[in-house]
Formats: sequence, structure tokens, C-alpha cells
Amino acid sequence: MSRLNHGYMIIYLVFEYIIEYGGWKLDFFGIDILGLMFWLLLLYSLIHPYLRHRSLHAARFRLINQMERRYGWRVITMIHRQEKIGFFGIPIYRYIDIEDSEAIIRAIRTTPPQQPIALILHTPGGLVLAASQIAMALKKHPAKKIVIVPHYAMSGGTLIALAADEIRMDPSAVLGPLDPQLQTPQGVFPAPSILKVAKEKGEKASDTTLIYADIAEKALKEIQNTIVYLLRDKVPEEKAWLIARRLTEGYYTHDYPITFEEAKELGLPVSADVPEEVYTLMELYPQALQQRPGIEYIPRPQVPHYSRRGERK
Repeated sequence: MSRLNHGYMIIYLVFEYIIEYGGWKLDFFGIDILGLMFWLLLLYSLIHPYLRHRSLHAARFRLINQMERRYGWRVITMIHRQEKIGFFGIPIYRYIDIEDSEAIIRAIRTTPPQQPIALILHTPGGLVLAASQIAMALKKHPAKKIVIVPHYAMSGGTLIALAADEIRMDPSAVLGPLDPQLQTPQGVFPAPSILKVAKEKGEKASDTTLIYADIAEKALKEIQNTIVYLLRDKVPEEKAWLIARRLTEGYYTHDYPITFEEAKELGLPVSADVPEEVYTLMELYPQALQQRPGIEYIPRPQVPHYSRRGERK
């Protein structure tokens, strides 16, 4: 039995104790009214979150459908909010993971090649592998790609945004640096910082530091090559390398917010034309809602079905 059910059972037993030893009882034609109320309350507490989730899920789908009809896009969302679960509201955090990349790649694969894609991003980042897969799949889509950032798309979210032909940001929204973070027994450290320490210590650096520095150098080269690949059809290659180095080589701390103005100065294809429906959609992702998927789009067949000329869409 869950903690919540244990809590209801304790309340029920307390009331039973009061009734039995207090000398009074609530009944109606032999029915224990208090017991009936308890079970009705328990049933409501179990059903209500599910009904609320279904209602929000349906409302999001309706709004996504409206956006697709109005703008002609295939709308995909990747919205990662902090969620609270359990009796004590213990928080869990959502990041870009392999399940996200599988879902988004499936959505891209089932989108007709001539239809633009609008990917709504709200994420703190996550696995480089998953973010890179999403970015590559998005870039390979033949039609126009739009990434919409209503609040923030940090780290891996920024990498995905670089694959778009257009990044639509709220004027107060932010992107983030892309310096790789290396996991060590002492904690997580930025690759540029590890390289800096190894360079300053020189021959005095330990074997472990030198190993981490080698990994950090490779990680930097890999992410820079990915950034240049994503950008070189939008800016000259020399400019793409400049942006790649600026985002990865420790010019910023990893959590530094790159504002709309800074992104524009860097040469990224940003605009402030965020559709109003996006803000409405964000309100349909309440922070404390449980058991909510981070990726949503209107399902299509597993095998892409592309409408022929004259066929009704």
C-alpha cells in the first residue's frame, strides 16, 4: 500500500476510534456514513489525478493541432519541467535522454519531407549523445526547421537549436554554452578547465590529470565539429568555427545565460517571433503534474505516409 493510502487508513482508524469510544455513530438505514465517505474520498483521490492528466493531455493535443493547421508546421515539443512525486513531494528532474531522442527522431521520420517542423524546446540540457542525435535528425529534414524557445534551452538544448534554420526566442529567453562536462570521482568538471589545469601543471601533472585532459581535448573537438556541421549552411565556415570555439572553450561558465541579444551578436539565426499559442501551451504543463511525458506530438503511422498531389490533407 502506498504512503498516501496509509495516510487515509490512519485517518479512517482515528475516526473509527472516536466513534467507538466517543459513544456516537453516524449511520443511515444501517449504512456507515463515515466509512462510505472515506471510500468515496479515497476513490476520488485516485481517479482525480488521472482525469486531470487526461484533460491536460487532450488540451495540449488540441492546441498543437490548431498550431499545425494555422502555420502548416509539424509541431513537436520537448518540455522538461521539474516534477514532484510521492507523498512528500520529492522533486525529480527531467533531462534530454535516449528516450527523448527516440521519440523525436520517430516524429521527424514520420513527417512529410516538404512539411516544415517546429520544435518547441524547454530544457536544461542532458546527454550529448541524445542531443546530437536529435540535432542531426532535425538538420537532415529537407523542409524548413524552426526551434522555438519560450524560456530556456541550455547545453544540449542549444545544440539542438543550432540545427534549425530559424531560432525563435522570447526576448527574455536564453540559450547556454556547450562546453563538455566530464564526470570524475571528484565531481563533474568542464573540459576546458581540465585542459587548463593540465597545461599549467605541465610535467608536474598526474597521470590521472593527463588522462582526463586527453579525454577533454577529444570531447571538445567532437562537439566543435558537430557545431560547425550544424551551422556551416547558415554562416560561413570560418564564422561557424568562431561560434563553436566561443561556445565550448570556457569563455562562459556552463550555466551562463546567453540572451537573445548575445545570440544575435554571435551570428545565430534568431528572431523574436514566438507564436502566442506557445505561451498558452506552456501553461498546460503544470510544474507538479505527475506521470507526464516530456515529448508530445500528434501520432502518425510508423511508416511515413506522404500525401500525393491532389490528395486531401
